[in-house]
Amino acid sequence: MEGWGGVGLMVLLGAVVGLGGLVISNLLGPKNPTPEKLAAYECGMPPVGDARERQSVKFYLIAMIFLLFDIEIAFLGPWAMSLRQLAWPGFIQIVVFFMILVVGYVYVWRKGVLDWGPESDPDYVRGHMPPPGPAKVKRYQYGTRN
Repeated sequence: MEGWGGVGLMVLLGAVVGLGGLVISNLLGPKNPTPEKLAAYECGMPPVGDARERQSVKFYLIAMIFLLFDIEIAFLGPWAMSLRQLAWPGFIQIVVFFMILVVGYVYVWRKGVLDWGPESDPDYVRGHMPPPGPAKVKRYQYGTRN
């Protein structure tokens, strides 16, 4: 337990600074809440409508494909660092790896998964969705239900 004194001191110091900031802000900060200040902050846009709207499955497919290709690109860093030790067998392995990736990318592209516009949505084609057009901004007054 000899070396734990510094760690304990840093944890204590972090807790004091964090809690101290909260306490001082609560004691000295202005207290004039308005409906605008109490509303949820959503990236600068006023929260209008239900938060439980259905998302298209294509949104999730694009997200999964992005993660798949992103993670595979992350493997290139360690491979590049060890390329000298891997020599030709390592180079051939990465070429095969990229060929598999290209085949998967072409397959996804040909299947239309990367087409996320409303024209490619089957619900839009069947007439279940309104046609695309200029975005209609609903003016929202804080504190009202308009």
